[in-house]
Amino acid sequence: MGNSKSGALSKEILEELQLNTKFTEEELSTWYQSFRKECPSGRITRQEFQSIYSKFFPEADPKAYAQHVFRSFDANSDGTLDFKEYVIALHMTTAGKTNQKLEWAFSLYDVDGNGTISKSEVLEIVTAIFKMISPEDVKQLPDDENTPEKRAEKVWGFFGKKEDDKLTEKEFIEGTLANKEILRLIQFEPQKVKEKLKEKKP
Repeated sequence: MGNSKSGALSKEILEELQLNTKFTEEELSTWYQSFRKECPSGRITRQEFQSIYSKFFPEADPKAYAQHVFRSFDANSDGTLDFKEYVIALHMTTAGKTNQKLEWAFSLYDVDGNGTISKSEVLEIVTAIFKMISPEDVKQLPDDENTPEKRAEKVWGFFGKKEDDKLTEKEFIEGTLANKEILRLIQFEPQKVKEKLKEKKP
C-alpha cells in the first residue's frame, strides 16, 4: 500500500471504513493519527491492544477479555491488527448492527475457531467478562447469574442445550435475537465501552 508509511490515511481505506462503519472522516483521521503515534509500525500487537484496552477500564482487569477480542478481529491471524482491523473492532463492539454484532459475538465465543460453541467456551468468555465487572456491580447481580459458572449455566439453559452439546452460528444468532436475556448475559455492557470511548476521544 503506497502511503501506509505516510502520516495520512489512504483514500481507499478511508472510503471503505466510512462505508462499513458509522464513523466520520474526521473521527477516522483523528484515530489514525493517535494510532500511528501509539503504533509507529502501523500494526498493533496483542500486548499493545491489551494495554489500550486497559486504559479504557483502569478499575478492572480486561486482559483476558481483550485477548479474546483481539483474536476475534485478527482477520488474517498474523498476531497483529492493522488500522482497518482495529477500527472495525471498535465499530463492531460499540456501534455495529445487531446481526453484525452477533456474528462477531459468535466468533468471540468460538474460542478454538472450529465453527461451533461449547459450554466450556461460554464459561471461558463469561469468566473474562466477570473480570471487567467491579465487585460492587457483581453484588447487584441476581443470585442465578452472580458467578461466571451460574451465568454460563443460565446462557446454556436458554439455548436448551445439554452439557456436551454444541451451538452453531445460526442457532446462536437466532436464539439471541429471540431472547433479549441471552443478549444481556453474553455481552459486556457496550454502553460502558461507548462512554469510555467518548471520554478518550482527543
